[in-house]
Amino acid sequence: MPKQPLIVGNPVLVVVDMQESGDMPVEEVGIPHMAGYADRIANARQLIAAARAAAIPIVFFQEVHRANGIDFGRELDGVEGPHCIDGRPGTPLHPELLPDFDGPNHEFHIVKRRYSGFIGTEFEIVLSGLKADTLILIGGLTDVCVHYTFADAHQRDFYVRVVTDCVGGSSQYRHDAALDAMEYLQTGAMRTTDEILAAFAGCRRQGGSGASSTNPVLEGAAR
Repeated sequence: MPKQPLIVGNPVLVVVDMQESGDMPVEEVGIPHMAGYADRIANARQLIAAARAAAIPIVFFQEVHRANGIDFGRELDGVEGPHCIDGRPGTPLHPELLPDFDGPNHEFHIVKRRYSGFIGTEFEIVLSGLKADTLILIGGLTDVCVHYTFADAHQRDFYVRVVTDCVGGSSQYRHDAALDAMEYLQTGAMRTTDEILAAFAGCRRQGGSGASSTNPVLEGAAR
């Protein structure tokens, strides 16, 4: 299929699990991760600011598990150890990347228990209310939560983009393999921060995304 435009219809920026644990030692947080988290945080800050300036909705995902482990399921069958435990260091959202519930933009905080943002959450309700068409994913891990959220969005007929210099994997090899797998599903899905910033600036000149210019439609649905 031919490469689709970067943004089709109404875009939503999706911040996947950019939590304090991203730059903590694996021994403390239970998950291996690539270096360079500070650079990804810096890119994420730019993208979030640009989305707000263009009135593009933002969804902030946070992976959280109960201390008794009842909601891990099969997550611990592989390399990962216990991680993102409620109330423990590393689990909160990164302090530089927090939703602004008091501003004019549509922003949502959704807690998830599984890799995909679609499993057991209000994500689809939020996207339906926003009349979303294109999802722009940043965060981590590239080969886990980003990949599974991408695949589930693809199967629900969303256009999906991944900001390659604003996602990080459990290793460089797995990161690269996941990017290749996602590009296989949607040609042109892999984009850079600079490309997305330019696209958001274009949305701003056009008056923002269609969904964001409407009155709030999801009062109390997610936070």
